[in-house]
Amino acid sequence: MSSRNLLQTNDARFTSVAETLSASDWAAPSLCSEWTNHEVLAHLVVGYSCGMGSLVAHMYRGRGFDAANTALARAYAAAGSPARLLAQLRELMHRPTGIGRYFPARLLIGDHVTHELDILYALGIEPRIPTDVLVAVLNAQVSFPNPFVPAYRNSRGLRLIATDADWFHGDGDQLVEGKAAELISVLGNRAAMLPRIRGAGAGILAARVLSRRTAG
Repeated sequence: MSSRNLLQTNDARFTSVAETLSASDWAAPSLCSEWTNHEVLAHLVVGYSCGMGSLVAHMYRGRGFDAANTALARAYAAAGSPARLLAQLRELMHRPTGIGRYFPARLLIGDHVTHELDILYALGIEPRIPTDVLVAVLNAQVSFPNPFVPAYRNSRGLRLIATDADWFHGDGDQLVEGKAAELISVLGNRAAMLPRIRGAGAGILAARVLSRRTAG
């Protein structure tokens, strides 16, 4: 399956999961910085639909991408209920507009899976994301630098093993083990998931995650 088809199939699966969440679930904090689950959902819609001009204007006002990203997610969340945002996401996943037309599908899969985990783990829900999707995300994120996800840097020099999938990366004595979804979250700087990993290299990875979160 191509990356684009895998992205669309996974987005359709995510929307069916998201539709089961309650209003209080959406209002709850996620694992993603200071965003609520509602704002995380809004961010996914932003990624597919925001125009370049709007993004540049928010970056200018907010003095950087991160501030612009946060402002846009909060603005979209304020303007649309979770039900409305899910309807937009179902439409946009087949016909992206704005900057969403240019993002590589393999990077968007990683972004969408990471944010689904931000929502579900924060609610105490164990994800049921297909193994092939999780493996595709891990392979992409540890293989080349991504300006938005620090997994490539966080994984350097470590031997990573997914305990619930046929996936490993790296070699050496600094072993880090965890479920595939847990590894995605930790490599993406989600400190709340650090207790889920183990191995001789777990302390090294934890130090990287915590230092980079402190740095911004």
